[in-house]
Amino acid sequence: MTKAILIHSSALALTLLASSVMAAVSPQEAAQLGSTLTPLGAQKEGNADGSIPAWDGGLKPGAAPVQNGFLGDPFASEKPLFVISASNAQQYKDKLTPGQLALLQRYPNSYRIPVYPSHRSVANPQAVYDAAKSSAQTTQLVNDGNGLANFSARYYAFPLPKTGVELIWNHETRYRGSNYQRNSAQAVPQASGDYMLVGFHETFATPQNLPDADPKKTANLLYYFKQEVIAPARLTGTVNLAYETIDQLKDPRQAWTYNAGQRRVRRAPEIAYDGPGTAADGMRTTDNTDLYNGSPDRYTWKLVGKREMYIPYNNYRLWSPSLKYADIIKPGHINQDLTRYELHRVWEVEGTLKPNERHIYAKRHMYFDEDSWALVEVDHYDSRGQLWRVAEGHLVSDYQQGVASYAAQTLYDLIAGRYVVMGLINETKQGTQYEQKFTTNDFTPAALRNSGIR
Repeated sequence: MTKAILIHSSALALTLLASSVMAAVSPQEAAQLGSTLTPLGAQKEGNADGSIPAWDGGLKPGAAPVQNGFLGDPFASEKPLFVISASNAQQYKDKLTPGQLALLQRYPNSYRIPVYPSHRSVANPQAVYDAAKSSAQTTQLVNDGNGLANFSARYYAFPLPKTGVELIWNHETRYRGSNYQRNSAQAVPQASGDYMLVGFHETFATPQNLPDADPKKTANLLYYFKQEVIAPARLTGTVNLAYETIDQLKDPRQAWTYNAGQRRVRRAPEIAYDGPGTAADGMRTTDNTDLYNGSPDRYTWKLVGKREMYIPYNNYRLWSPSLKYADIIKPGHINQDLTRYELHRVWEVEGTLKPNERHIYAKRHMYFDEDSWALVEVDHYDSRGQLWRVAEGHLVSDYQQGVASYAAQTLYDLIAGRYVVMGLINETKQGTQYEQKFTTNDFTPAALRNSGIR
């Protein structure tokens, strides 16, 4: 996988001079990456009082024991520095989002934020850093920011962002590892805490890591994603497939679904924007997956700036196979005693629905981790301007693969008093399996029928 990225990056370097006249930033600006800034554009130095440390390269492979694909916790011996609760929230409000404050108020007796020492654990392979530097000098926004041009490096479109939509693209184009597959679980508990688990088998691939991909045919393709429902029995066999594109106004996302009951494959334009999330009881939209995904065209994105915040980070305990789903899934919210928050710098972006567009969320306030560009907190507002749903991405750094991932994604409905938690892998037989040898034939509409046979 790394060799393939290196070859791709080397080929890109040969064309860099030819494309520099159209560069997004100057070579002098790009030279900051990996020198005065981290290779992905974050501040290398810590903060004034040392509560945020300097970035020293992140965690390396072998940082903790790994068993059957499950990562050990390099920080297992640490205890919380303090715990934020409803009773002391005002003391820390400058470093909390409105959504976090609302959750503390909504569940004053159970929702809390345990704050641990900060560790800047995120690291990527060197080949990805090289690709990010190339992206900085070549990638441009097109179609009013809703697509990318000259993005042949394929990772981290704008490591030196100047606008809000560029941060959206950094999240969307971040490195997710080589081709992978995994099983995961989702639950949508009732207010009482009762829930039914929905199991998924997920596969992910990028064109640059598929040996038979035609570069001309996949030039506007960011990745393939296939999701098969494997539990409960009444839903088993439903399979969704999506082709995520780089310029979604030029070529919108293509999606298909296979319905086991009807035994047919059909196009699925509803797998986008605020279409209902799979088996989520109406508690999330399609673009709530990954905290946000898809075309940014329905919103105006305002870059607010950078600030220090307590965010979910290094959640190895929440990822542990020693936990059962019943340990995590509780009434109102997940078991916050199993979570970990740290002080980190984040970028703020405010998304406001355009006047002539439609979406159930009129505004989205987003917070991106500066080291990984992954979303960690999102506040969603309804058409009345009322805070409605709060998303949290419980970040972990996969030190074996050099990937920033989520131990869990949660979306809390403050009005309904319910939530959805997704991406749990604790009770699966093994962790995420990377470096899978897929081909483009594994991601065709015709392949859905075979995947969905009960």
